[in-house]
Amino acid sequence: MAHAPSAKRHIRADEKKRVRNKARKSAITTLEKKFNAALTEGNTEEAKKALQVCFSAYDRAVKKGVVKRATADRRKSRLNLALNKASK
Repeated sequence: MAHAPSAKRHIRADEKKRVRNKARKSAITTLEKKFNAALTEGNTEEAKKALQVCFSAYDRAVKKGVVKRATADRRKSRLNLALNKASK
């Protein structure tokens, strides 16, 4: 257990960051599920809208430091590939 007051503050701050980051990642996962649901229904217009929302969420997560840039780019690319494959 931490003894120094600054270490205790860091522990509290880290817990708040962990909860915030988990919520952001969970929101992205939910958006991806909506995108995938639209794809499986064959609704490409709805999927395109959901894709834009996913892209925006990933970009915000990168900006906040929740997700690394390369990870976001890879996932965005895979979502886009899935949409293109379904559109054919």
